[in-house]
Amino acid sequence: MARRLDVTGADGVRLTAWDHTAPARTTPTHPVPDHTVPTHRSPDRTAPTHPAPAHMSPARAAGPGGHGIVPQPGPDAPARPGGRPVPRPARGPQDPPARQVPGASAPGVLLLHGLMGHGGHWAPAVRRLTGGHRVVALDQRGHGASEKPAGGPFTREAYVADAAAVVEQLGLGPVTLVGHSMGALTAWQLAAERPDLVRALVICDMRASALGAASQRAWQDWFRGWPVPFPSLEAVHRWFGTEDPWVETPNPARGAFFAEVMAEHPDGWRPVFDPEQMLTSRETWVHDAHWDSLAQVRCPTLVVRGLDGELGRAEAQEMVRVLPHGAYAEISDAGHLLHYSHPEAWSEAVEPFLNGVLTP
Repeated sequence: MARRLDVTGADGVRLTAWDHTAPARTTPTHPVPDHTVPTHRSPDRTAPTHPAPAHMSPARAAGPGGHGIVPQPGPDAPARPGGRPVPRPARGPQDPPARQVPGASAPGVLLLHGLMGHGGHWAPAVRRLTGGHRVVALDQRGHGASEKPAGGPFTREAYVADAAAVVEQLGLGPVTLVGHSMGALTAWQLAAERPDLVRALVICDMRASALGAASQRAWQDWFRGWPVPFPSLEAVHRWFGTEDPWVETPNPARGAFFAEVMAEHPDGWRPVFDPEQMLTSRETWVHDAHWDSLAQVRCPTLVVRGLDGELGRAEAQEMVRVLPHGAYAEISDAGHLLHYSHPEAWSEAVEPFLNGVLTP
C-alpha cells in the first residue's frame, strides 16, 4: 500500500512522495481509502519466470560492461476522457495527503528514481523492504506527480536540496538512501554533503565518470526521433520495447516502463515530462565527473549493477575502491532498469545489506 505525502522542496517546489509503510505509520488528514500500487505495469509486461540470481562479492577487476544508452521514465497518466482507466501507479494529485504520526519511529528508507522515472517504479522491488522500516519513494521535481516548474532550476543542487527537505520534513533521518541512475547521484551527493542525515546508501547503476558531450547530443536526437503523439499505449509498448533504434533486442519491460510516463491528449499519447527539462537535468553528469563527492561518502554504501547495464564492472570496482565503506553486488541478465525488470533478484542483492544497516 502506498499513501501520498506532500512535501515542500527547495525554492518552494511542491513535491510528492509515496509512503510504502504499513497504514499504521501514517494518518490521513481525513478518511480516505488506501490505494494499492500495482505489482505490474501493464497487461503485456513480461518478467522472467525464474529471477536472475544476484551475486554479492567484493569488487573485482574486469573489463567494462553494459551496452547502449537505456534511458528511464516517469509519472502517472490520467484517466481517458471516455472513462476507461489508463494503467498507472495508484496515486495522483487528487489523492489527499497524509501526515506523519508524531513519535512514529522506524528506520527510514528513501527511494530516488532515475531520469524520467517516478516513485511508483520502485513498487515491485520494495515489498521486502517494508517490514520494520519506513519506506518512502519520492517523485523528484519535474517527474511524476511533483511540480514541474517551467523556469526550473533542474540543477544538482536543487535535486539534492529537495531530497534533504524530504528527509527532514518526514522525519526519516538518519535515512538509508536507495537511488537509481540520476537518483543514485542525488543520493551520494546528499550523503557527502549532509552525513548527519544519512545512515547508509545504495547506488544502482550510476556512473561517477562524465559521459561526454556526445551523449547529450545523442539524447537530443533520440528525443526528436520519438514518433509522438503515439496513437495508443500499445504503440508506446511496441516502440520502446522493439522499434526504438536504441533497443538491441526486444525488451518488453522497457516498453512497459515507458508506457507509464505517457498521458493521453486529444491527438494521442505524449510524455508527461518535458524533454527539455530532462536534458537540462542530465547536463551535470554529462559534462562533470563526480568522483570527489563519492569519496566524501562516509556511510556504508552498496554499489549494484546489472551485467548488461550502463555501469561497467571496472568502473563499479573503482567506485567501491574510492568509497571508504563500499561493497559490490551485481545482477545477472539485468540491464539498466535492474530494479524494475528484475525486482526479486534486485531485492535478493540489496536485502542483506539493508538488513545489516537498518538493524537497530
